[in-house]
Amino acid sequence: MSDNKYNPQEIENKYYKIWEERKYFEIDANKELQEEGKNFSIMMPPPNVTGRLHIGHALTFTLQDIITRYKRMDGYKTLWQPGTDHAGIATQNVVEKQLLAEGTTKEALRS
Repeated sequence: MSDNKYNPQEIENKYYKIWEERKYFEIDANKELQEEGKNFSIMMPPPNVTGRLHIGHALTFTLQDIITRYKRMDGYKTLWQPGTDHAGIATQNVVEKQLLAEGTTKEALRS
């Protein structure tokens, strides 16, 4: 058995530096490939108020990253941007529990 262990920091730092040097995170990084009128944008929603990340978040972000990079390679001017909270029900649930812990309800706040 080998003692070689994957060191993500070592690997990621190496490639992240290359990505920054090649301006992969900038919208005009593929300017020579961009075709007139080909634009692509995708919204990246943040985790909900519970703060608990799950496999759905990982899959969503991975798929968005893949799609955005594919579109960039296909000549699109791409933008992957942060979005807004998409989990209003989860937010309401957390806030209502906090109110109950304080001895009140959302209905009591209306009066």
